Amino acid sequence: MESFLLEFLSIFPGLEVFTQMTPLMGCTRIFLILFGFLLCYLGYKNILEPLIMVPMGIGMSMVNAGMLMMPDLSNPETHKIGTMFLNSMLEKPNEIIDAFQVYFLQPVYTLTFSNGLIACLVFMGIGCITELDFFIAKPRLSLLLAICAELGSILTFPIAMSMGFNAKQSAAIALIGGADGPMVLFASLQLAKDLFVPISIVAYIYLSIVYVGYPYMIKFLIPKKMRAVEMGDFEIKEISPFEKITFSLLGGTVLCLLFPVAAPLFVSFFLGIIIREAKINRFIYITDNILLSGATMFLGFTLGCLLSADIVVDPKMLKLIILGFIALFLSGIGGILGGLLAYKLSDGTINPLLGIAGVSCVPTTAKVAHKCAREVNPKAFLMMYAMGPSIAGVITTAIITACYITMIPKSGL
Repeated sequence: MESFLLEFLSIFPGLEVFTQMTPLMGCTRIFLILFGFLLCYLGYKNILEPLIMVPMGIGMSMVNAGMLMMPDLSNPETHKIGTMFLNSMLEKPNEIIDAFQVYFLQPVYTLTFSNGLIACLVFMGIGCITELDFFIAKPRLSLLLAICAELGSILTFPIAMSMGFNAKQSAAIALIGGADGPMVLFASLQLAKDLFVPISIVAYIYLSIVYVGYPYMIKFLIPKKMRAVEMGDFEIKEISPFEKITFSLLGGTVLCLLFPVAAPLFVSFFLGIIIREAKINRFIYITDNILLSGATMFLGFTLGCLLSADIVVDPKMLKLIILGFIALFLSGIGGILGGLLAYKLSDGTINPLLGIAGVSCVPTTAKVAHKCAREVNPKAFLMMYAMGPSIAGVITTAIITACYITMIPKSGL
């Protein structure tokens, strides 16, 4: 009977692999298939961000279903459990070229992920849909709120160090607190390539949960009366397209000069803004509808395909899950405290919800601030104001990223 069952399973290699892996790996594989289904459903229902969660869930389910015994590229005489999707750990040029002929997603990963291109394409698209008006009109307020919202990016670093990660790994993990997915991708590739996959997965899943979780934090910490502040009388100087283009050129150049390590991200972001403000319609269409949409789809799908069972059973994964939560929780707390401070200093004319927008998940946290204000006061339109600290958060997170990448290798930690 047993031999008949094994012979039957050999017809279906994906099922046969279950007999060749440990019970823990087998259970984890089933869990990830089901978890991928859940992410697809939550994305479909718009409970989580569908642009990321639907392709990520599809990739996660199907990569763990499609496992089989494959020749090891570095030693063809041996076989190991793998997939036909991609291998993120290849570094030697001859192995990468061989992988192009085996793994269908290997060109996407090697040519857009491993060099940070995917992060830059997403940043360019984000720039193309970003309104700069409030940030330019009130830069000090926006930056103050954004700096407060970097609490997680700073405090998570020593916490991660105390949990056994080295300095480079701790810095990459801490940047989850900046709530900027492309920035986490870019930094983890620079600082902790060995943890790139789990850090990126944890970051993007948590960033989608932000839209669900932060409103509860807001309701607990900010009274209804403060959330209802309309800011209709808060004067904002009208900013012309020429002023926005000038600011983007000068600001981007200065930031690249001061923090050249993050220059690819700065130039991508400000290029998107300038394309928008210059009203170059052909470029706007390509950047928004093609580059941003395409990069986001492949980003979510490839990250899902990277999350195979062997990644999850690594003991470091549980620590990353905990640290990712800590980072975003602390950033949310910092943003809210900054918003409450701004409310007090302005004698109640600034809605403290702007603080949560400083957590730079553009434009998600700005939408969270706007939605929470409208729930208690339908006349409180915060979106245009919330974009200021949200954009400032992108800039402050990029600066912290550049500081981590530049200073940690020199520190000897």
